Amino acid sequence: MDVRHLKYFLAVVDHQGFTRAAERLLIAQPSLSQTIKNLERDLGVPLFHRVGRNVVLSEAGRELVGPARVVVRDLEAARSAIDELKGLRRGRLDVIAMPSPAIEPLTSIIAAYARTHPTVTVSVHAAFTRDGVVAAVRDGSCEIGLLGSERPFRAADIDVVHLGRQPLVLVLNPLAELHPAAHPGSRAGAAEDAPGGGAEHGPVLRWEELSGQRIIASQRGSLMRSAVDEALAGGIELEIAAEVAHRTSVLPLVLAGIGHAVLPSAWIPLARQAGLRTARLEPETSLHISALSRAAELTPAARAFLAAAAALGPAPAAAHG
Repeated sequence: MDVRHLKYFLAVVDHQGFTRAAERLLIAQPSLSQTIKNLERDLGVPLFHRVGRNVVLSEAGRELVGPARVVVRDLEAARSAIDELKGLRRGRLDVIAMPSPAIEPLTSIIAAYARTHPTVTVSVHAAFTRDGVVAAVRDGSCEIGLLGSERPFRAADIDVVHLGRQPLVLVLNPLAELHPAAHPGSRAGAAEDAPGGGAEHGPVLRWEELSGQRIIASQRGSLMRSAVDEALAGGIELEIAAEVAHRTSVLPLVLAGIGHAVLPSAWIPLARQAGLRTARLEPETSLHISALSRAAELTPAARAFLAAAAALGPAPAAAHG
């Protein structure tokens, strides 16, 4: 058994079959199948059960996944350390992020990281839930995870760096008759942010002012959906016009006049570029953004990425209007 065997084994696991794994590895499928057979022979146990054209992990295969990821990752860390000594700074970093953190702060982190590590490829994987991010970091398939949660995230077996919070905002339906009012502590009609900065205050809407309005809701389990469900439970008459799991569909739906949308403040720049207005919501609810990494040794590429994230500091609450 060698590292190549383990890499091929993990490729079959991650791509859920020999065909897609062989395509990703750029090798012939018979070659991949033979390598896995050799690994199974060395270990003396089957790692997969063949069911027609599909394969599922055996009990032994499930037990091997975690240790295999650690071995492969540690070898990559060793190679990266030597590369850094040589001044090469090449490699690949796997990051997994939920939709809103994948806009910000991920964009700013990658921009800062690329300036000092231009030859490192950052591969960003998608996760819709906090559990998906945590699982990918724990099993080693991704070194860094970015997630948003209702409260600052904590885990005993994972290192966590808190990167600030994103208040929830309302992206306004351009076809609806709804005008944010001025409330104490706000400035209705405040000027739009200038590039790279802007006002700290903006128009404010209380949830009760949304009674009778149509809302584009995120999937159940998200903080945005929880805020809408709490408003409904409080007696506010909202009409859910659409339920959207793919966050990239939300702004086009707002532009089409389907309804208003509740999103974290990371989406404000994109909303404004599309010509949409936003408003703050009271009472305020915030998405707390955290960067996760495993407690074991990280590759130099991952350590540098976390340093770039920490250097940016907690993200300030975006301006609204």
